[in-house]
Amino acid sequence: MTTQVIVLNGGSSSGKTTIARSLQAVLPDPWLAFSVDTMVEALPPSLRESDAGVAYASDGSVVVGPEFKILDGAWTAGIAAMARAGARVVVDDVFIGGPDSQQRWRQALAGLSVLWVGVRCDADVAAAREAARGDRPAGMAASQATAVHQGISYDVELDTTRTDPLDCARAVAAHVK
Repeated sequence: MTTQVIVLNGGSSSGKTTIARSLQAVLPDPWLAFSVDTMVEALPPSLRESDAGVAYASDGSVVVGPEFKILDGAWTAGIAAMARAGARVVVDDVFIGGPDSQQRWRQALAGLSVLWVGVRCDADVAAAREAARGDRPAGMAASQATAVHQGISYDVELDTTRTDPLDCARAVAAHVK
């Protein structure tokens, strides 16, 4: 079955978005790329830094509230609908809920051909990237570096600590049918 969806999971600043863009460059067909960051940016301001929406603890951990969960479910269903309508889709997400996060995607993408990709990066390297970006709470990258992979099963695993995003994209592309 032809791959319809590629799901990239990794901690903040691990290189998921850059890999998604690189995949768009190396894959022969057009692929849409959607990031959880875009979904968070689409939230109304009242749900950013809110107990109902999404909030960031002083250690960089992410706390999601009930309104965020509803909107995230709609976002997930929308991406699945695009794939079912014929779009090839790359999803860039952070499984802060561990296996429950993957299960949410598995349910939404049921019946579609999905390639599950783990994007790992050394915590110190991810933290340095986070600091250089300046748009993330300090500590987020380090707290997520290994936690988001616990209990998750992948078809492909990458380590962006020392591997170029384009080389990572080529490794993923080799598994796309």
